[in-house]
Order: sequence, then C-alpha cells, then structure tokens
Amino acid sequence: MRRIAISVAVTSMSVMLAGCGMLDATGSSDDASPAKGDDVTVGLLLPEKANARYEQFDYPIFKSKVESLTNSKGKVEYANAESKADKQASQMQQMIDDQVDVIVLDAVDSQDIASSVQKAKDAGIPVIAYDRLAEGPIDAYISFDNALVGEVQGRSLLESLGDDISITDKIVMMNGSSTDPNAKQFKAGALSELKGKVTIAKSYDTKDWEPENAQANMAEAIEAIGAENIEAVYSANDGMAGGIVKALRAAGVTELPPITGQDADLSAVQRILAGDQYMSVYKSYPEEAESAAEMAVAKVQGRDIQFDALTRDRVDSPTDKDIPAQLVPVVALTRDNIEATVVADGIYEVSDICTADYKAACAALKLK
Repeated sequence: MRRIAISVAVTSMSVMLAGCGMLDATGSSDDASPAKGDDVTVGLLLPEKANARYEQFDYPIFKSKVESLTNSKGKVEYANAESKADKQASQMQQMIDDQVDVIVLDAVDSQDIASSVQKAKDAGIPVIAYDRLAEGPIDAYISFDNALVGEVQGRSLLESLGDDISITDKIVMMNGSSTDPNAKQFKAGALSELKGKVTIAKSYDTKDWEPENAQANMAEAIEAIGAENIEAVYSANDGMAGGIVKALRAAGVTELPPITGQDADLSAVQRILAGDQYMSVYKSYPEEAESAAEMAVAKVQGRDIQFDALTRDRVDSPTDKDIPAQLVPVVALTRDNIEATVVADGIYEVSDICTADYKAACAALKLK
C-alpha cells in the first residue's frame, strides 16, 4: 500500500526560512553545522543493465551532482547488480565494510534486501531507497509517482483504441518483475484505468524485466489469442516493448497494435517516431538523480532543514510507515511532444534520434 501525506510543519518552516533568505534554491542552509564536511563517500547501488537508463543517465548524473555539491571532494562508490539479488547483497555488504557515509539503493529485490538495510542501519550508515521502495529501516525514498505512471499508461492505451473501444477488445498486459514493488504499483495504476473497459486476455509478470522474457511471453499470448485478435499491448517499460515488437513481427504482424512503454529509451523514442510503439512515460532522470544526490549529501552532512525540504511526502512500505519521500512527476511521451520532453531536457540530441532510418519520420514532425 502506498500513502502520501504532506508534512505541514516542515513545509511551513521551510517557507518561513526561505522568506528570511536562509535557504538557497536547493533548500540548503549556510548557517548549518555539518556533521561531516565535503569529503563524503556515497555508495550507489543500481539494480540492472537491461534498462539503459541506469548506466546512461542515473549513475553519471548522480555522480556529477555529488561532485558539484561537495566542491569535487566527495566521491561515489558505484556498483550494479545486473539483476542478481545475491550480488547486490554482497555489493552492499562491501560498502558497509568500506564504511561509506550513506548508501543510495535501487533494490533488485525489495524484500530480500531488507536484512542488508538493517545491517547498514546497525553500522550507522543511512540508506536512501532510490526508484524502488526497499524494505527495512530506510531513512528516505525518492522515486516517481508509480501509480500515476500506470494510470498514464492505461489512459494512453485506451486513447489509442479510439472512440470505438469495447469491453470485447482484447489486450495483453506485460507487467514488470514480481520482485519489484514499483511493478505492482504500475500494474495497479494501469488496471484502475483498464478494468471494465477492455478484456485483459493475458497478463504476465515478467521475470527480471528482461526483454527476452517479454518476447517469450508475448509469443505465448499470440499463440493463445491469435495475433489478429490482440487490439493493444500494455507494456510496463520500453525494454519489454522492444521484445513485444519482435514477437509480433516474428508472428508475421505487419501493422502493429498500440504498445505502451516507460523510460523514454532512445530505441523506444525511435519506435514511437516510426509508429511501432504508441507511447512511453518520460520521467526526468536528471531531477530524480540530482534530488537523490542532494538528499544523500544533506543527510550525511546533518543539514536537516534541507533534507526535510527535499522529503515532504510520506510513503509506507510493508515494514515501515511514514517514510520521508519525494515523488517526482511524470508525463506521457508521444510523437507530438518528443521535442518538448527528451530533446528540451537534453536527454537526447535530435541527431541521436534522427538517424538514417528515421530521417523521413523526423522530417514529417519537423524535428530538427
């Protein structure tokens, strides 16, 4: 269950202090007495490489922000678990042994990692859950509004079917990994829009979010339902959308049904341009990663006012209640707003998107 509550006292205090000129744009206080100086070591644990965002955006943006916040004296100790929960537990233990000052954790398995979070707590190392809500005594959480992500995907899928939508229209749901709490929230959000409006003919929880697993699931769905009877496909992310496209093409489908996605991967943006994918969900990775870096540095430096200003929401996990949190907004990415989102935010250059195979599509959208 997810719950959001605004901390009125913290908000009011932050506003008052900002009015007095005590807080800068990021909410930091020059008068604070840091528990630690700029020579901080931040542990960053990311879950996998199947999704390009982690290596391409999250890590480098996070690292750059830590450096800028600490006058280039702070450092990031980074590890990627490559979808292996036991590997991530070992990586986290190594960071505990190395006595890093704070750990930012994007869990492979939110439940399995709880004992490691407890070990960090026992060692006096704060843990901030990043992107996925880990269980155990975490100090804060930053992510996107995951239920809203699913709702945006579900609404977009219904819009793609037009005015003739019917409860008899059959769709396939390709959800994320059952070990990822975000996947459950995406699924719940999507179902809140889809139930009672279409028929969910097949639904899969895709192991490790792997595109290959999504492709295999989709091939099974095509065989069971018949490709000609599938009106649309709900895909929880872009990587799996790519696998879904491969399965449909292998089945001889030339005119693809609407397919959703998430993460605004470059290949997905190009598929959207070409009409092979209907939409993705754009999430501002710079905003999430930079805010996470600010939270980590503020926490370890004892800048409580700044930390509270960054965590005004509250969420619940299966093990803890009222966890300080920041939930970052999202937007539906379609052919109509590529330039206003991923290009405007500097995620991709037009030249990255408009390669030879997509020149004509870019020209049609006047994307240049």
